[in-house]
Parts: sequence; structure tokens; C-alpha cells
Amino acid sequence: MNSRVLVLNQDNSPLMVCSVERAFILVFLNKSEMVRASNGYKLHSVSKSFPMPSVIRLNRYVNAPYKGVNLTRQNIFKRDNHECQYCGTRKELTIDHVTPRARGGVDTWLNLVTACKKCNAKKGDYTPEEANMPLRRKPHKPSYSIFLKDHMNGQAGEWDSFLTGHHGHH
Repeated sequence: MNSRVLVLNQDNSPLMVCSVERAFILVFLNKSEMVRASNGYKLHSVSKSFPMPSVIRLNRYVNAPYKGVNLTRQNIFKRDNHECQYCGTRKELTIDHVTPRARGGVDTWLNLVTACKKCNAKKGDYTPEEANMPLRRKPHKPSYSIFLKDHMNGQAGEWDSFLTGHHGHH
């Protein structure tokens, strides 16, 4: 069972995605309440069955440090929509340092973009300005809730209202 559960902070803001087991323990320890059971599934314990959580909310506010989205190739591609940030192609993608490594460019969200091998080679050790290859979009540090959406699979509908920022009173 590898269903994922969306964990909301006490103020209903998305906090993290965790496994059903972990969510279940949080609920069981009374650290959270079940907001919505997933499609009516049940988790069975020895003596009674519990609804399987899809969304849970913590009972007390957790001051979560910014949940960083890991800086990985895949996540940069994802942020950039799997498109070369110079020409827009989706073929032969790699990662480009906006300010080249050779010039002190570092590995950060703001200095790494998706580029196709052709543009990457063409740009070489130049900045976009010098190479006259303007970036289509300014690189940014993605927000965690955007990435939470990747875990949704079939649960999209159940989580949408929580991730879009419309927190109705449930």
C-alpha cells in the first residue's frame, strides 16, 4: 500500500505528503484528525477498522521551516515544464548554469535552468546576455505545494481544494 496522504497544518495550509502508515500513526496518536477518508477505504487493525486517510490536519500548528523542494535535475525539468528555457524544445534536455560554473556560477534554483544540448553548447561559458540568448522565463524557487501535486495521482480531486488556496470550512 503506497497511497499518499496530504497533511495539512492546523491552519489548513499544506504541510507535507506522507505515507498512509505515517498519517495513520499521526491520527492514532491524536496529533491530527481525519479530514477526509480516501474513497471510503478502511485500514484494519486487529479489533476495529479505521477509515483510510487521504487528507489529515494536525491539531496544533507546526512551525514548518520552508519545506524545500530538493534541487535535482528532475525537479528543475519539472519546474521548467520539461522545455529548453532558451528555444522551447523538449528534446535532449540537460541542465544549464545561467551564470556559467567557469565564472563562479553556483548550483541554486535561480542559476540552473533546463536547456537542450544544442543551446547549452551554443551558450558555452557565456551569460544569456552575452550569448544573446534571453531566457524565456526567469528561474525561480518553486513552492512546495506545486510539487505536492505530483503525488496526487488518483487523489487529485480530493486534494484540489486544499492546494489551490481556497480553504472553505469543511
